[in-house]
Amino acid sequence: MSVKLAPSILSADFSDLKSEVKKLEKAGADLVHIDIMDGCFVENITIGAQVVKALRRHTNLFFDVHLMVVNPEKHIDKFIESGADNITVHAETTHHLDALLNKIKSVGKKASVAINPATPIYLIENVLEIVDMVLVMTVNPGYGGQKFIPYTLKKIQNLSEIRKREGYNFEIEVDGGINEKTIVECVKAGADVIVAGSYVFESENIEKAINKLKNSVRDLR
Repeated sequence: MSVKLAPSILSADFSDLKSEVKKLEKAGADLVHIDIMDGCFVENITIGAQVVKALRRHTNLFFDVHLMVVNPEKHIDKFIESGADNITVHAETTHHLDALLNKIKSVGKKASVAINPATPIYLIENVLEIVDMVLVMTVNPGYGGQKFIPYTLKKIQNLSEIRKREGYNFEIEVDGGINEKTIVECVKAGADVIVAGSYVFESENIEKAINKLKNSVRDLR
């Protein structure tokens, strides 16, 4: 299975998101990572379901929606209706994680769980059998352009070992501080989907940046 690249529009030009997503489509992105922040679970505030719905009209790219919000139960229906293909919920934000994930899956969407750098894996062990993806935050969430946290590599390795031992099918996604060096470390540890924001959007050429990241791990799978 080849590594998938999911550029994060958190680092894109918010005044022209339609064009930014079109650039990603042309450049060969596998997914578009869409960060939803409410100013409560994390300090930053980004966009809501209406913007996701508006973007959906302009691309067929897979929408990987990452909810960084408190009380995600209140928002799930809106993002299901927005055209999201995958909805990721933070384990730290809900007491009813299994019910929420099953609700997402019941309407034909992919359902995933995210954990912050310091959140232990055992908190999500009971849902690993049902999730489509586990998102390991490799920076503390809220802002783009942060430095990669090295100890998260062990968490990726541990998840990969659990997946193999138990025969689970979830993909492992990583988000934060990705560059040509850290992407190699993450893929070697077991990551399948790589979120990259500032590396892609702050480059002179988006297509070249995406290809550079993909080429750096092409021989690892």
